[in-house]
Amino acid sequence: MTARDDILANIRRARGVAGGEAPRRAAVEERLARAPTGIIPARARGDAAHRLALFRARVEAASASFATVADAAAAPDEIARYLRDANLPATLRMGADPRLAALPWAGTAIEIARGASDGHDLNAVSFAFAGIAETGTLALVSGPDNPTTLNFLPDNHIVLIEAADVVADMETVWARLRERFGKGALPRVLNLVTGPSRSADIEQTLLLGAHGPRRLHVVLVGAGEIGRQD
Repeated sequence: MTARDDILANIRRARGVAGGEAPRRAAVEERLARAPTGIIPARARGDAAHRLALFRARVEAASASFATVADAAAAPDEIARYLRDANLPATLRMGADPRLAALPWAGTAIEIARGASDGHDLNAVSFAFAGIAETGTLALVSGPDNPTTLNFLPDNHIVLIEAADVVADMETVWARLRERFGKGALPRVLNLVTGPSRSADIEQTLLLGAHGPRRLHVVLVGAGEIGRQD
């Protein structure tokens, strides 16, 4: 018997059940199939303009920087500007996401590297699966298109997010994941990123970059004037 088996057996014994009762199994299967949502706070409810404005406010409140571009083709110039203004080298690592591959990088001086990071990259770019307006959180799925190593190893992480993929709450992200991938084929990892990495474990002194990037730059793609506060 494994430790897991032992723990579950203790729980069943305390509840006076065997674990194989048909009504109990049916209730669990029905709940998993229906995937009901819990109580959702009202803060992010509203139209697209409200969601995007709240998303930006929450991203910036989490110590990340934020920019908007009219369309994806303008993203390389924005990323080049960000690297230049932050006095960072014009280098960038990315995964195999076809949306990133299709961008006009040749119009910039950025040197592109591809694939997962081995920890020696200063800058990386990813495309987010979704953004959560309620908390300013980015949802990034694992896989070769956007390797998880890019979320944690480089010092500077740039994340593109389509305006249409900014949703009100986390529950909507789970619904989209099930719709996109199916319940039996979800990605191995979903990373939820809110701001740059930080920790105050040592003498309660805030340290950026403790467990991941020191800087996070979010580029909202295709919002037009919505969410723009420049």
